[in-house]
Amino acid sequence: MSRLIAVVDDEPDILELVSLHLKQAGFNVRTFQDAGQFQKSLARTVPDLVVLDLMLPDADGLDVCKELKADARTAHIPVMMLTARGEELDRVLGLEIGADDYVTKPFSPKELVARVKAVLRRTEIREGSRTVELTDGVALDLNRYELLVHGRKVDVTTTEFKLLAILAERRGWVFSRDELLSRLWGDEKAVLDRTIDVHVTNLRKKLGKAGSFIENVRGVGYKLRE
Repeated sequence: MSRLIAVVDDEPDILELVSLHLKQAGFNVRTFQDAGQFQKSLARTVPDLVVLDLMLPDADGLDVCKELKADARTAHIPVMMLTARGEELDRVLGLEIGADDYVTKPFSPKELVARVKAVLRRTEIREGSRTVELTDGVALDLNRYELLVHGRKVDVTTTEFKLLAILAERRGWVFSRDELLSRLWGDEKAVLDRTIDVHVTNLRKKLGKAGSFIENVRGVGYKLRE
């Protein structure tokens, strides 16, 4: 079954251009000229990826992205931001709130399609089972909250599972300890930076040789090896 891509942009020419190239690449496409139309559509159909403009007539794309990532039903959907706002701060904000990629206008339609494919490969969410491949033979079953190594279930805590799920959102991306703490425990001040290190150490022990795909970036945080 072809993946469904939602494209949200208030410029008809952009919608037509992006839709045309995505369809030529074999994707199903639904287009929306404002956030309201797109958000209503989510009640009926959840897309496999969203190409989202930041400057919409009825909402800020950053806020739309935040809402997607805050809802358990849509949090897994990859978001690619497409915008004329190319300043570094905008890119950083977009990525920090959960966007998977950031493309600035003007853009190459062929490059955009290639990057859509790359994002979908990175997330590797299988239809129905919602299984995320972390590395060869290691996967997260998001429906059952299970970590599988070559088909064998490995017992992990809920926090350990969530930690892996966060790292899997953007393979190769370095998540700082502060960001991981915030995502896992919110504003709870009693949690220390070292808590993340302890959970990673425990995960590596449980995974054995397979645990080496969780990489430490000295002085920053952790990432999953690409």
